[in-house]
Amino acid sequence: MNWKSLLNSLGREAIRVLERTVQSAPRRSGTRALKPSGGEPSPYGTASAREIHLDELPRFDYVPHLDGDADPGEVVWTWVPYEDTPEMGKDRPVLVLAHLGRDLVVVQLTSKDKGNDRAEEARFGRHWIDIGSGEWDRRGRPSEARIDRLLRVGQSAIRREGGILGESVFRAVVAAVRDAHARGL
Repeated sequence: MNWKSLLNSLGREAIRVLERTVQSAPRRSGTRALKPSGGEPSPYGTASAREIHLDELPRFDYVPHLDGDADPGEVVWTWVPYEDTPEMGKDRPVLVLAHLGRDLVVVQLTSKDKGNDRAEEARFGRHWIDIGSGEWDRRGRPSEARIDRLLRVGQSAIRREGGILGESVFRAVVAAVRDAHARGL
């Protein structure tokens, strides 16, 4: 047997093993659960995100790994409080920007287009950046990240992974967050 046929044989076997692995893996419509949800999220968010104000921003490193832990560069789902009624909120996607001790620094995402309402949103102190679409939205809708509101979330409050944001888009969000922070937004 020559090297070429040996490599071809090994390649075919590797493909067969991968196909069996993929076929036997459970399907979760593009997302991966991180822990049992125990039903619907509590409207009072016992393990929720909370708004934070930092004198100094944490280090923002792009290190996504869909391994069951939320990492910077990943879009994950957690309970996010409403600004005007913090005891209420909803389960929504957030972009992980950094680790802060054992917690995460995140920004909330929305699939509602804020492009037509930028001036109105800014009037209320809300500033958004387009990030495109990804696996975190089952319908493939484009999303926007809110750059003026940083949230701190415990790892245990993360409900599931939604996908990985591209590095260039992650860097654009980080730059916008730094700019918003520098301008006191």
